[in-house]
Amino acid sequence: MELVIGLVCAVLLALVVGGYGVVLYNGLVRARNAWQNAFAQIDVQLKRRHDLVPNLVQVAKEYMKHERETLEAVVAARSSAATAQATASAAPGDPASMQQLAGAEASLGRSLGRLFALAEAYPDLKANQTMMQLSEELTSTENRIAFSRQAYNDAVMGYNNRRSTFPAIVLANTFSFAPAAMFATEDPQERTTPKIQF
Repeated sequence: MELVIGLVCAVLLALVVGGYGVVLYNGLVRARNAWQNAFAQIDVQLKRRHDLVPNLVQVAKEYMKHERETLEAVVAARSSAATAQATASAAPGDPASMQQLAGAEASLGRSLGRLFALAEAYPDLKANQTMMQLSEELTSTENRIAFSRQAYNDAVMGYNNRRSTFPAIVLANTFSFAPAAMFATEDPQERTTPKIQF
């Protein structure tokens, strides 16, 4: 009789431990899927941004014939950002590809900032309806990127926290749940509060 009770207890214990392991594993899978989905949202917005830039440059090119260097810098930065996006899309969460993407996007942002600063010197360009519409779409896209980036970083933090806690870390290491990298900014100017002068 004691043997039967011991066997039943062992089976119940194995079921509880096994069930807990399944729950932990499924939680890791859900958390990984959440940050991968969040990156897919960033990917969509970055593609939209990259698609808008050539149109913006084309409109500006007609007015800014003497600003060729700035326009070429924007085109080169856009190309670099699109390449970094493709690399990050192939391996979302990979630290090296996320760092490359963050750097390329910061460079594109700086180039676009210079383009808009120069556009201020061209009243006809500033008043052009297409330029105004493209600028508005780009601003809207930048806001969406910022929200998507925040959602991605939140999802990555949740996933990394989940995979790093005991006993989930045992399953994470056993089943190759690698840590995911945040989409962090490299540009110190993006981290500081802008100075407003009157």
